[in-house]
Amino acid sequence: MFRYGITGVANVLFDWVLYFAFYNFILSREDLHLGILTFSAPIAALACSFPISFLSGFLLQKYVTFSASSLRGRVQLIRYLMVVLLNLGLNYGGLKLFVEVWHFYPTPSKMIITVIATLISYIGQKKFTFQI
Repeated sequence: MFRYGITGVANVLFDWVLYFAFYNFILSREDLHLGILTFSAPIAALACSFPISFLSGFLLQKYVTFSASSLRGRVQLIRYLMVVLLNLGLNYGGLKLFVEVWHFYPTPSKMIITVIATLISYIGQKKFTFQI
């Protein structure tokens, strides 16, 4: 659990730095125009940083936290994606519920949801993705 926490915090910090760099320096806070599609700068920065932090998170979990797993890497990667998408859905749905339905403040709501999602993610990664 300690290694999961350390690698998780490290990956979140890495993701924040990536997002900041994409948003402020690469996109220069301007929307990304791709022909008929236009992405707002915040969404474009998320789209650019997510694949990188997803891969770094997977590698940290595979080789640092759950290195004893005997599952094939491809299976682990697909399962990791499933747990990450579940986590993303929990965050989205939780924020909608807490902020828009129950009218809680956004930042404390995000903190509560993060604790819940982290626990669910840890169980999912340990029991499903890396089966330890």
